[in-house]
Amino acid sequence: MDLPTPMRQALDLAQRAIGLSEPNPRVGCVIVGADGAVLGQGHTQHAGGPHAEIAALQDAAAAGHDVRGATAFVTLEPCSHHGRTGPCCDALAAAGIGRVVASCTDPNPLVAGKGFARLCAAGVAIDVGPGEAETQVLNPGFFSRMQRGRPWVRAKIAASLDGKTALDDGRSQWITSEPARRDGHAWRARATAVLTGIGTVLQDDPRLDVRLVPAARQPDLVLVDSRLEVPSTARLFSAAQRRVRIYCAVPDSPRRAELEALGAEVIALPNAGGKVDLAAMLADLGRREVNELHVEAGFKLNGSLVREGLVDEWLVYLAPKLLGQGQGIAAFGPLPGLEAAPALDFGAIERIGPDLRIVARATPADRG
Repeated sequence: MDLPTPMRQALDLAQRAIGLSEPNPRVGCVIVGADGAVLGQGHTQHAGGPHAEIAALQDAAAAGHDVRGATAFVTLEPCSHHGRTGPCCDALAAAGIGRVVASCTDPNPLVAGKGFARLCAAGVAIDVGPGEAETQVLNPGFFSRMQRGRPWVRAKIAASLDGKTALDDGRSQWITSEPARRDGHAWRARATAVLTGIGTVLQDDPRLDVRLVPAARQPDLVLVDSRLEVPSTARLFSAAQRRVRIYCAVPDSPRRAELEALGAEVIALPNAGGKVDLAAMLADLGRREVNELHVEAGFKLNGSLVREGLVDEWLVYLAPKLLGQGQGIAAFGPLPGLEAAPALDFGAIERIGPDLRIVARATPADRG
């Protein structure tokens, strides 16, 4: 369906909050007068900074515009609770906004219709619906955390056309091109946290920070390391201004104090098999306000995530080359039949330099 122009503009503004607003949702707001002229606009800033509605009101005030009786187009229900900032619904009502057009209800239980109710009580007209699908696509992590209590899990893969992510001996630098690697860093930058496994750390010693594109903040680093084998010299500890969380299965390891001295947070979540309980880890990350979890791991951890139905989306870069024998994308199975294969829906498919980028989402029935 065709969206009102101000809502399309608000959605475009919300895009600018990617990589900036975590853990808050990416929201845009455009305030228009009776003649359709834009009086103010803005998007959500860093946590603790202005939300989109406040930024738009500030923009209008800076330009000397009177917003009384105007319409605010906003991509999510204005919040109604005191968090890091005050309620946006109250600010809109106090400014004299006459109508609010919102894409959808906020899934946060602290809001969930309360913002609309307070606006209505203040005499503000409400319309809900235009742009709902676009807002949900823009904020998969926020909606996942609020509705499922866990982050949206996106697994990034760089592979050859025959599905190999490394040679048999583990060498993988570089299967894909520089444009693909730069694009991968842009996807890292939008995530709240990057997840990897101890196998990848011991084999490649990656930093897994954002370096190839500008970034307003560094995503957290999450490491699955059942026996706390990560070396204290690992490069993942070298990235500045980044939180490191290590999930293990050994509550009383003597290495805990050493890793905590490096600034890492060590969390023990063992399962019955002596490994990290991955579902419990995601629930814990949800409680810690992680929206999007970007996975860059090896075939073993990828396989474990697939077996437990925990991957929501695949970000796959395919290089136009064949590697033959080597390491695959994810080790799981064998499946009892083709009907048991996890189903995916292809989304965007694009050329990135010489490579192909595929974004595929697990079907609703196959999401944990």
